[in-house]
Amino acid sequence: MTAHRPPFRDPALPVARRVDDLLDRLTADERLALLHQFTPGVERLGLAAFRTGQEALHGVAWSGPATVFPQAVGLGASWHPELVRRVGEAVSRETRAMRAKDGRVGLNVWSPTVNLLRNPLWGRGEEGYAEDPTLTSAIATAFTRGLRGDHPLYWRTAPVLKHWLAHNNEAARDTSSASVRPRVLREYDLQAFRGAVEAGAVAGVMPAYNLVNGRPNHLSPYLEEELRSWTDQELLVCSDAGAPSNLADSQGYFATHEEAVAAALRAGVDSFTDHGTDASVILGRLRGALERGLVDATDVDRAVRRQLTVRCLLGEFDPELDPYADESRFDTPEHRELAREAAEAAVVLLKNEPSTRGPLLPLAAGTRIAVVGLLADAAKLDWYSGSLIHRSTPLDGLRERFGGERVTFEEGVDRIRLRTASGTRLRVAESGAPGPDGSQGTVPDVDGSLDPALIAGRTDLPPLTADAEGSELALIDWGDGVLTLRAPDGRYLSVAEDGFVRASADEPGGWVVQETFRLETLQTLEAHEAHDGGHLLLHLGTGGYVSVAADGVKVAADRASAEVFSVETVERGEDAVARAAAGADVVIVVAGNDPHVNGRETEDRTTLALPAQQDRLWRAAHAANPRTALVLVSSYPYAVPEAAGTLPALLWTAHAGQAAGTALARVLAGDVSPAGRLPQTWYAADADLAGMLDYDVIGGRQTYLYFDGTPLFPFGHGLTYTTFGYEELTAAVDGETVHVSCTVTNTGPVASDEVVQVYARAVTPSVPRPHRELLAHDRVPLAPGASATLTFTVPLPSLGHWDVAHGRWTVEPGPYEIQAGASSGDIRRTVRIEVPGTPPTPRPVLVAGLAAADYDEQSGTVIVDRTKARGDAVTPSSPDGSGTLVYRSCDFADGVTQVAVAVAGEGTLDLTLPDGTLLARVEVPDTGGPYTYRTLNAPFTAQNVMDVHATLHGPLRLAHLTFTG
Repeated sequence: MTAHRPPFRDPALPVARRVDDLLDRLTADERLALLHQFTPGVERLGLAAFRTGQEALHGVAWSGPATVFPQAVGLGASWHPELVRRVGEAVSRETRAMRAKDGRVGLNVWSPTVNLLRNPLWGRGEEGYAEDPTLTSAIATAFTRGLRGDHPLYWRTAPVLKHWLAHNNEAARDTSSASVRPRVLREYDLQAFRGAVEAGAVAGVMPAYNLVNGRPNHLSPYLEEELRSWTDQELLVCSDAGAPSNLADSQGYFATHEEAVAAALRAGVDSFTDHGTDASVILGRLRGALERGLVDATDVDRAVRRQLTVRCLLGEFDPELDPYADESRFDTPEHRELAREAAEAAVVLLKNEPSTRGPLLPLAAGTRIAVVGLLADAAKLDWYSGSLIHRSTPLDGLRERFGGERVTFEEGVDRIRLRTASGTRLRVAESGAPGPDGSQGTVPDVDGSLDPALIAGRTDLPPLTADAEGSELALIDWGDGVLTLRAPDGRYLSVAEDGFVRASADEPGGWVVQETFRLETLQTLEAHEAHDGGHLLLHLGTGGYVSVAADGVKVAADRASAEVFSVETVERGEDAVARAAAGADVVIVVAGNDPHVNGRETEDRTTLALPAQQDRLWRAAHAANPRTALVLVSSYPYAVPEAAGTLPALLWTAHAGQAAGTALARVLAGDVSPAGRLPQTWYAADADLAGMLDYDVIGGRQTYLYFDGTPLFPFGHGLTYTTFGYEELTAAVDGETVHVSCTVTNTGPVASDEVVQVYARAVTPSVPRPHRELLAHDRVPLAPGASATLTFTVPLPSLGHWDVAHGRWTVEPGPYEIQAGASSGDIRRTVRIEVPGTPPTPRPVLVAGLAAADYDEQSGTVIVDRTKARGDAVTPSSPDGSGTLVYRSCDFADGVTQVAVAVAGEGTLDLTLPDGTLLARVEVPDTGGPYTYRTLNAPFTAQNVMDVHATLHGPLRLAHLTFTG
């Protein structure tokens, strides 16, 4: 050290020592200030201001134009970790390049999302990679490695995994609790996070808004018990926005905010994202917690140390040595090419049925193509997208590839006018026309680096009016009656803060979407008599109804002031589509979703069904021209059994970013063979799904792992333009490793990638196990006639499960099938291995008793928090109902005579044999609250090994049973 270089700026010292030195130099107030998302600089130490959080899910977001890659679920569909690593690398390079020009761009990136796609109705499914933890872990590890960079010390960016833990519902997301049994927790949800953390490419995690087992995720004991046990590296835990306040507000988990922030800090939260850039509220609460003795300086220092470690690794303290400091690669030709390659890799060919003329795809040269549908000329972005620098729609791509003269287009919107009760019609002012008051605004200079939630709607354009002729509007029904209305110039009708309706939005968007409406048919007798077929137009963003006034069309304050409209149809979309289809050789129908409507953050979907308007379009196209293919461009799966059974070809791709249209056209033309695979099961109907809040994938028989029905398309499914043969599958156990080898050959005429998938199945399990479970995969390119022998090294514990009887991970001895194939539903080769070991033994209940949550089966119960810090208990799902827990193979040895139960609340506990024979009944008087436990004793006679059922009646919480005597 020299006088000019304190130890924290000495790169020769270990990171931990440098951080300790800097920590010692900070005052107590300076340390505390580092706990908010927006931390001030410390001028006397040369410490810059810092903020946690930069969105970068599939490109740099919320910071202006950047390269936009496919949605995360599309990257998952590539099944291509190396490609995804390169995408992560490009995103991090652009993050660095953008930060060099705008200091508001952060290097602590909140990405990727590794929540598993358990239920396809989850509104944020577009953000995850897969329903399978092994695939999710592989893709997440690759992406975070790309984000981190490959320097042994310095990080290009510092990725944070979202959202810890078991988070798959948007409805009541801040107050709902996911009941996650130990097996699901350890075999499913934790596994998605673990691989990337163990790989050393993760800087931290962000807890989710919801609760798990009755306890908010921002207080999760697993942050310390699990997450931080996976690595020796310091991990920074950043709260989700506003979540610390939720602990005392919407969740009511604590009486005061001081108690809430203290509990979160003790649980392992290090950075508090709350109240935007205003740190004073959170810092005031933390000071209050310190003054009350709820936390101490050690708790603050621990959190500060974690943040300073990340900043040191990002090169902040010795910028002259930072290998990424001069990064300038942004929107390079290489990044554009990578965006196209990623979009191509994400396309999944679901069906390509041979006919007398051969398969419909790929399209032959010279084909006359009608490209139709609501997304045929769209390049949709989502909430976590950057702004497009380049844009390619399916129509753009097909015209470029086949020539504009051979490609016709019809969107298929319903073209309508809205007629008022007085006979006038809604009129959209032409661009630049003055409003009713003579005003004429200008287009505002929108700052693309702002949080999009903060950008207000435009008020510079004139509002709609009404006149005799009106304007023709394009109506799109996105499902559930949710409509968008578009003006002739392409702008969407929207409502700004002043309440006026304007044609002002390029696309639907915003935290609260202001471009969606619903037509409500009048139901009252009076309204029916006065306005036959009339409708009210509800604006969904405000909850108000559209009215017509002298100063323009606006949202009314109440229903009574609403205008009554009739819908005059100028042309039905299906009629226009049928005309276009009839004049083409092949029809490409492009359908799907808008990522801001009916399924997004804050809003789950209500159905798997394709919206009715889009369903009519593919039917009309096919009726006019049987050579019709359906391309689904969407953030999630659809249930389209009739389309799958009727149409000769069907494809799916996520919203694939800036090169989406070019990539799709190249796949349709056969320039590249499709090789994407489904990252989640496509179910045939809503009835196949478990409830949104049923997180028990085992008991609820969810995902390909446990689903007992027949899916529309299975996990891992995807076709190519060629065929592949699988031969010479071998598998052998060698200590703690299973060595697997398989030879795959391209037996067709086209070069293509094949995604070889290796699964395992326990043949004689003692507990419910998956039908098959992904162990490994590889995406390999093969020329016609070429072969490749692939080898996989699988850790033996991958065959195991969490043994609730003994509280440990176990691999049961016995036979296992190792399967290789093209999907979970297309297994080509199977071999059997024998795993040696000791057979499972009964539950040692005399040693450890029974933890209530360690059941084998349950009905009518949920897991809840035993205390606000840690521990589980079980209670009936309904406080007035009953629920049963099943504990199998309990070993009572020579016999017991008494049971002691740890319980809270009040009710009755019955312990029985499977046939209903009563072993004990415990009446539980009111203990004084859900966290006030008492130990109650009762006679209980049992011996040898038997199953025990515990039935809880009333608002009773059962934590543990102990047997003696």
